[in-house]
Amino acid sequence: MAINLEKKSRKELLELMIQVEKALKDAETRERKEALRAAEKAAAEYGFSLADLSSEPSRSTKGKKAKAKYRNPADPSQTWTGRGRKPQWIHDALKAGADISDLEI
Repeated sequence: MAINLEKKSRKELLELMIQVEKALKDAETRERKEALRAAEKAAAEYGFSLADLSSEPSRSTKGKKAKAKYRNPADPSQTWTGRGRKPQWIHDALKAGADISDLEI
């Protein structure tokens, strides 16, 4: 079904473009549904649902907070993980003669 685009008017070409865009969206929707069914079938072969597979916790550490290792004895709400720059209260305690092990939690 070859369409001779050169003989079409601008209005006809615009209408054709709208029809093609709609057909592309419909095709994408149809193919997504087919892919989902295929993925569900593949997961079921291993005894899983897609929800089981997608709810597995990630192994990435990005976004996870490190546990605090040190606490300010003067203000227990101030803690430090031991990563990054030392907070000022650590510097102050060390200058005052405290050992870093004295500040461990």
